[in-house]
Amino acid sequence: MPASYDAAALAAFADQQVSWQDKALPPAFWGRTVAEVLADKPRLSQLPTPLLTLSAPGLRHNVDTLARWCANHGVELAPHGKTTMAPALWAMQLEAGSWAITLANGFQLGVARAYGVSRVLIANAIISPLQLRWIADELAADPSFEVLVWADSVRTVEIMEAARAAYVGPDARPLDVLVEVGGLDGRTGARDAETAVAVGEAIANASTLRLAGVAGYEGAIGHGVEEADLETVRAYLRELAGIHTRLKGLYDAGVVPVVSAGGSQYFDDVATVLAPLGEDGARVVLRSGAYITHDDGMYRRMSPLGESPRTDGDRLVSAMHGWVRITSQPEPGLAIFDAGRRDLPFDQDLPEPQLIRPRADGEPVLKAAGMTVAKLNDQHGYLRFDGDPVLIGDELRVGLSHPCTAFDKWGLIPVVDDPDAADPVVVDLVRTFF
Repeated sequence: MPASYDAAALAAFADQQVSWQDKALPPAFWGRTVAEVLADKPRLSQLPTPLLTLSAPGLRHNVDTLARWCANHGVELAPHGKTTMAPALWAMQLEAGSWAITLANGFQLGVARAYGVSRVLIANAIISPLQLRWIADELAADPSFEVLVWADSVRTVEIMEAARAAYVGPDARPLDVLVEVGGLDGRTGARDAETAVAVGEAIANASTLRLAGVAGYEGAIGHGVEEADLETVRAYLRELAGIHTRLKGLYDAGVVPVVSAGGSQYFDDVATVLAPLGEDGARVVLRSGAYITHDDGMYRRMSPLGESPRTDGDRLVSAMHGWVRITSQPEPGLAIFDAGRRDLPFDQDLPEPQLIRPRADGEPVLKAAGMTVAKLNDQHGYLRFDGDPVLIGDELRVGLSHPCTAFDKWGLIPVVDDPDAADPVVVDLVRTFF
């Protein structure tokens, strides 16, 4: 059954006032509620630059596309909420059938609890006694709340058990824990099967913990989409499946073990290798997160449903864009625009010039051909071009790479009806929590 959320808490956002803290909105909107702003159907031309926007049809397409893909391939989806940290977007994913929301730490779990998310997978070890006690209190206060955490060493299990045993009574609900399996040169995770099995045994023997499955992140193992890279990913996933098989005798009766992997780059291989475990009673769960907006960079190249699809199904589309304004042309072939690393992601690829918005009523949107973003400073971007295609005052749309480092720069993000239109209409505002 999909996880639920608190619709009333989400709806209350409409009554919040916007202010000077919301850099996406101009002073003319400050002091008005979100509902009042949206009632006037503002257009992109009424918003300042720099700006990040989301595409309403793009978001809908991507959420529905991956939900349908998961259903067709026999896997569940617990999208990684840390990508957006936007409860309104989590709600879209849950309404489309997502089994849970994945998060990365205690703070993010607090956001999820504030919006009533009923099932959370924390793709990390939680060893802070303060956080473990708070989670215990949440489990005790809400019988419908479920949370699963990770452990990759016996010492991690010992720390969790000691913190909980000193705080909860013998009748407390156990904390569900997944054995995290890693790989050589990867991130966290047990590096060999014997260690992983020992971790599983320690969890099963703990008085306040419950062994709930195995998990890992193949994105830390794979580094490309050539066949050799994909086979490295598949070999890791086969090891993950093998460890689950070795642990089967340790699961409590009635527990449906979770086997989880799958970012936004290799979810096709995850389904191919792990989905058959579902026929033997496991719940196979993907954790893809960046798919909701896709992008015009890393995920366009790497996603199984990107520009070179490796699996069946509709292609994902980019549902996030940056908008920048030319403020200077200090020398031939160079223009400076008003956005930098504080506004746009740059850790994977620099922004991609796409369109020049009309300079006057009735002028068409122009393709930004022959332009390249050469570098970004904190608040400035460097646009290189041939000839004289831009003027001071021109507004450009740029494609972005890596949504995980786009959302964290914006506390409030406008959603537009059509990013290709001459003057898109703002149809929603999305609040993020970082």
